[in-house]
Amino acid sequence: MVASNMNSDLSGSRRPATCRSLFRNIKFFVFCHSLLQLAQLLVSGYMKSSISTIERRYGLSSQKSGLLAAFNEVGNTVLIVFVSFFGSRVHRPRLIGGGALLASFASLLMALPHLVNGPYEYTNHISSSGDNTSGLCQSESSVLTLSSNQSCSQKDSSTHQGVYAVLLLGQLLLGIGAVPIQPFGISYIDDYASKKNSPLYLGILLAVTSIGPAFGFVTGSLMLRFYVDFDKTPKNQIPLDLTDLRWVGAWWLGFLIASCFLFLTALPYFFFPRKMPKEDFADEVESGSDCKQQTDDVQQMSLLQFLKSFPRIALRTLRNPVYLLVVLAQVNLAALLSGLATFMAKFIERQFNQSISFSTMMIGGIGIPLAVLGTVLGGALMRRLNLSVRGASRLCFTAILLCIFSAVPLLLIGCPTQTVAGVFPSRSDALPCSAGCGCPQEAFNPVCGSDGVEFRSPCHAGCLSMEMDNNNKVINYTGCSCVTGSGVASPGTCGSGCSHLLIPFMALMAITSFVASFSQTPSYMMILRTVSTEDKSFAVGVQYMLFRVLAFMPGPVLYGSVIDSTCILWGRKCNRQTSCHYYNLDRFRQRFLGVQVVFVCGALLCFLLTVVVLRRRAVHKDEHLESKGGYELVNDQKMPDGPSNKERTSPVKT
Repeated sequence: MVASNMNSDLSGSRRPATCRSLFRNIKFFVFCHSLLQLAQLLVSGYMKSSISTIERRYGLSSQKSGLLAAFNEVGNTVLIVFVSFFGSRVHRPRLIGGGALLASFASLLMALPHLVNGPYEYTNHISSSGDNTSGLCQSESSVLTLSSNQSCSQKDSSTHQGVYAVLLLGQLLLGIGAVPIQPFGISYIDDYASKKNSPLYLGILLAVTSIGPAFGFVTGSLMLRFYVDFDKTPKNQIPLDLTDLRWVGAWWLGFLIASCFLFLTALPYFFFPRKMPKEDFADEVESGSDCKQQTDDVQQMSLLQFLKSFPRIALRTLRNPVYLLVVLAQVNLAALLSGLATFMAKFIERQFNQSISFSTMMIGGIGIPLAVLGTVLGGALMRRLNLSVRGASRLCFTAILLCIFSAVPLLLIGCPTQTVAGVFPSRSDALPCSAGCGCPQEAFNPVCGSDGVEFRSPCHAGCLSMEMDNNNKVINYTGCSCVTGSGVASPGTCGSGCSHLLIPFMALMAITSFVASFSQTPSYMMILRTVSTEDKSFAVGVQYMLFRVLAFMPGPVLYGSVIDSTCILWGRKCNRQTSCHYYNLDRFRQRFLGVQVVFVCGALLCFLLTVVVLRRRAVHKDEHLESKGGYELVNDQKMPDGPSNKERTSPVKT
């Protein structure tokens, strides 16, 4: 009787139609979540691709820009602990949507400094009537000095001073908004997807997670081809080009695009239910079965109990030597990745005299895709060879060892620092040939003399006149007293003169990232197989927390500080230090890539110790079995899909 009433209720009500609606379909949730993760990771990748441009636009040191790049991890690290507690106690889709909207607002906030500030005032572009805006040599410097001081008093506004604080706030909110997106999305899919389809859905999300930053770098490469003030300045009045060291691309444009993308991808989450029918259960509904929603067995624990138990479980997990060594190895690789992702485009730009947009394309179009391919092949190799935990440790050690052989030669592929009069190889505040020109200290408009020597500005080269084309752009500077021979200088830097080395450098860098990424999947599986079942979720949480605290936050700051230590000429504006104009390229290469080698060696040492610990455990186990002289249950600790994942009885010779 009850069954007949239930069937009649189902046939006469709209509940089956509701269950078949789009927002009660886990496949549609996976589709929406893939788009959202792509948008969120696009912002993260775009920020790193634009960080050097932001540094140049607002006169930041590399240390400050590194701190800016890492600041989104602050809010993320503080709040990620609570995600483990809330689990399915909350309306996960709505929290994901709320986090996405916050990230959309934060991305809009990142573009705010451009929208409220005036146009970009690059050096030797002082727009007061009667000035020598070309920066040529003048017998009297009073006019230029006065106009420069007037420009400082006009531009030194509170709005410009607060730019860095606004950018930091935007990064902080981006990190907070990203907190619920991945953990809640993965747990929601795992709860309501069928056991057969769940690995496929999670694999799709992992693939999107891998390629998301690449989309960010490619987007950055496209946006940085536009002049920063293309919305404020007519195209025919833009005197700079991509090769000019003063060029600043439209870094803000990508944040506006990402903000719109995040907003659109956030909207569907407010229509998903708190709970939906299990995927295999929903199939039964279509054939006339009950549409009752599944309930989750949630272990009730107060927030206070959770916070009290977390340090105890974390300490217990960290006392596992294999887990600790693998996590430390991953921390080394994560710190390496965070620094390279932030500053590698700048390194390529300076070292091989390339535009920042081209350098960014190299990272997003070559480096990241090969790293993703290495990760996939590493997992496939594990499955093919059916590796145990010991086998996975040996695979990780081998991959990082090969990585060292490809990383060390990078230290030798680079360019010497070009000769810059008064800067390198010897430093001099005033050149005798241009001492009477009264060149301002902050002047920076590089020119290349016909003798191959570079000067900070036409004034420092002693140039008296210039040749213009039909578009009022400078072709040559003439009458340059500091240029030997013809006395002619062309606008722009002389460059390092070894751009042909870019191809072998990128080939070795691609091989390094490809080989190093082979260790990612095996190391993750080692973590999951060396902790107890009840501690797995906490172990992963502790792992990501250590990533953020020890790698993602300090990594970019460390790399930025190393880069700043190689600067040989800092820019100055309004009596304050701005971004670096010239680097000692040999030191830049040796220190920047030297830090990379140090981190790779740290990971190699950790994986080597992991191999040693696991080998000693195996020897100790064999000795223990021999002392018993019989049989004992032995866990082979095979990886998933292996035939020996269960305990089996193994005979031991006595």
